[in-house]
Amino acid sequence: MSHFLWIFVSAAVINNFTLSYFLGLCPFFGVSGRLDTALRMGFANLFVLTITSFCAWFLNVFVLVHAPYLRLISFIFVIASSVQLVEMIIKKTSPALFRALGIFLPLITTNCAILGLALFQTNRDYSLMEGLVFAWGAGVGLTLALVIMAGIRVEVSMQDVPKLIRGAALNFIIAGMLSLAFMGFAGLFSQ
Repeated sequence: MSHFLWIFVSAAVINNFTLSYFLGLCPFFGVSGRLDTALRMGFANLFVLTITSFCAWFLNVFVLVHAPYLRLISFIFVIASSVQLVEMIIKKTSPALFRALGIFLPLITTNCAILGLALFQTNRDYSLMEGLVFAWGAGVGLTLALVIMAGIRVEVSMQDVPKLIRGAALNFIIAGMLSLAFMGFAGLFSQ
């Protein structure tokens, strides 16, 4: 049980895909302007990460045993299909959220955090359960990064910020500080 906890905590906090590996920066900067949108995008990413993890494990164990050179294209196909499924569900169940997420919802397809998950998982030879825990940890970590960034951006928008650093410059400064803070977790746990 502690092995699964280690994988989860490592993916969510210590080796956070967004703040430590700098994967998934498109939604991190694009959708983190409002808390509700950031949280929902995090959940959409978590869902896609879970499906991708299962499919990557299945493809790696049963389909691509003798054709590892097809891994990358297979993973991209799985990710694109998963995102299409999420997009159709959100469009049908919550048109307002679909409009709020805008172009960033289909951009989950090109979110390198999703592809990174599939590649990291297969390179580490995770079992199905380890892969799913890894995906949930990565999804929680991505959601955590999105929500923290959104919370800070909401607070900063109500402050008198010098004109020189408004917008993207301030967002990069905030992201850098968050990244430094999360890298501090690396020394807390050892396996």
